[in-house]
Amino acid sequence: MEINLVGSNSNKLEISDTIFSCEFNEPLIHQVVTAYLSAGRAGTQAQKTRSEVSGGGIKPWRQKGTGRARAGTTRSPIWRKGGVVFAAKPRSYEQKVNKKMYRAAIRSIFSEMLRLDRLSVIDSFTIDTPKTSKLLEQLNALQINSSLLIITDVVDENLYLSARNLNNVEVRDAAGLDPVSLVKHERILVTVEAMKQVEELFK
Repeated sequence: MEINLVGSNSNKLEISDTIFSCEFNEPLIHQVVTAYLSAGRAGTQAQKTRSEVSGGGIKPWRQKGTGRARAGTTRSPIWRKGGVVFAAKPRSYEQKVNKKMYRAAIRSIFSEMLRLDRLSVIDSFTIDTPKTSKLLEQLNALQINSSLLIITDVVDENLYLSARNLNNVEVRDAAGLDPVSLVKHERILVTVEAMKQVEELFK
């Protein structure tokens, strides 16, 4: 399979059918994205049960004769400063996703983005100075004005700093790709060298 390079009328890049001709597997993508987001949850919330709060060691009043409801402890969940009935405890939200499923989901996302004409490849994409205005000039020249993910082969500090002030532009190197970044942007712009790394990483 071939893809035209943006900014060029004649140059084409041969890309792997294994990566960019997969069927769109929405259930798998949903599972992988959900698992990725779940793994990012801290899971550090903690509350105390009635056995863990302080106090409550003595019956507050006798069982009968006071006219008040029966009570065995002042740390019952219905009392102020009492324990929590179903107390939250530190836990892991991690979901099991094996490497084969993860790579298949990434391939499916790339293939669908290509079919929808939302994936573009460029020979190179660099910024001489870390200025947002310079990045916007290049994006306007490429007629890109939508939410964009730029994928490079290595971390480009100038490019990263230039995109940092733009809410709808994200920069990632090929090794740091994740499914959430791929699905949340309308357009994906990949350099040639990064495309080669993607083919090698997710083959």
